[in-house]
Amino acid sequence: MFENIFRKKRRKSIDPRTSSDIEIGRAGEDAAAEHLRRNGYRIAERNWRCSIGEIDLICERNDMLVFVEVKTSRIMGSLPPEIRVHENKRRKLESLARIYLKQKSDETSCRFDVVSVWWEAEETKIRHIEDAFRS
Repeated sequence: MFENIFRKKRRKSIDPRTSSDIEIGRAGEDAAAEHLRRNGYRIAERNWRCSIGEIDLICERNDMLVFVEVKTSRIMGSLPPEIRVHENKRRKLESLARIYLKQKSDETSCRFDVVSVWWEAEETKIRHIEDAFRS
């Protein structure tokens, strides 16, 4: 059901120990977008917003629209970053996706992925969970 992919990438200019939360979040989204591009996804939108919220990344791959939630942490810790995509967040993302589809796309085939990003020593780690909301 879940596809876990770990990728290693050298840090650019981010130090997770001293960077602000905004810088950490931005670096995580950049790393997630690059990971997705390398794996055949086309980034259609970044930080798409409407009145009720934001979708981090909206991608296309194999005639499928993929709504991506990116969760970033400074370190892995005892709980993985993706654990923060709780039921309320899922419902909100589904509502946002409905609005997006109504406004911008004729696509009917879509799914929700979660990409977790964290740092270990000098490396950025990424876990990509495809179709994360499927029961």
